[in-house]
Amino acid sequence: MASRPLRAATRGSALALAQTRSVASLIDRPVELVVVETMGDRRQDVPIGDIGGRGVFVKEVQAAVLDGRADFAVHSAKDLPALPPPGLVLAAVPEREDPRDALVGCTLAGLPPGARVATGSVRRRAQLASLRPDLTYSGLRGNIGTRLRKAADVDAIVVAAAALVRLGRSEQADLIDPALMLPQVGQGALALEAREGDTEVLSALALLEHRPSRLAVDAERAYLRELGGGCDLPVAAYATVGPGDTVTLTAMLATLDGHVVLQATDTGDDPDSLGRSLARRLLDRSGGAWLLESLQGLA
Repeated sequence: MASRPLRAATRGSALALAQTRSVASLIDRPVELVVVETMGDRRQDVPIGDIGGRGVFVKEVQAAVLDGRADFAVHSAKDLPALPPPGLVLAAVPEREDPRDALVGCTLAGLPPGARVATGSVRRRAQLASLRPDLTYSGLRGNIGTRLRKAADVDAIVVAAAALVRLGRSEQADLIDPALMLPQVGQGALALEAREGDTEVLSALALLEHRPSRLAVDAERAYLRELGGGCDLPVAAYATVGPGDTVTLTAMLATLDGHVVLQATDTGDDPDSLGRSLARRLLDRSGGAWLLESLQGLA
């Protein structure tokens, strides 16, 4: 008897559909798409932080899995809150795409004095402000097509390189070295969520797991979780995996204006312990606790 189709919950944007179809192509059985509209999709005229921050692109998709309309969900890992809701587990992380940020419209070195850069991310803005205090900023929302069209109205926009790659538009990008701008937690990776205890679906998704990508994402998410979520604050983390599954994690916490940027790097064998210990180092030894408290007071 042929295997029943699996139902994959996804947002309806061109990028989300491309991501979900790429996952479906890796599963050795039919996959049906269950398209879900999220709060983030409905309110594209409002800054993400004003409508709930991290999670506004995933809650309704997660609900479709929890209530049985879908068997699993495909998310951009960077959109996931630090902890899954009760009943769901992070079933697999496929091989990660390019995690870097990218400028469209101008190179970083080519931005003229006082250039206007569009970004909806406080993380990107804080790091750019630290590199180039002369820059000015405007907000940026909408799908990738909408964002790319807005590049004509400013000197440059900042987007995730992975989004451009997945939509076949990476030729437009000036990639930013993580040494200059640390990516968002999970950026470039996909996260597949399924119901806890659903052995049939979990077994099918386990075949898509890419261990180095999972270790890196787990370390980055552990850092975010130890900070208490860090949902709408200038935080970043980027992990790489070396021989013997050794994980090197660099993490950042900054003020909104980029005047203070705390950063640390460490290496370990356990991604969860590594992420948590690096967060504690920044919080307890580097003034991060005071910085985080002041940022949350502004949120």
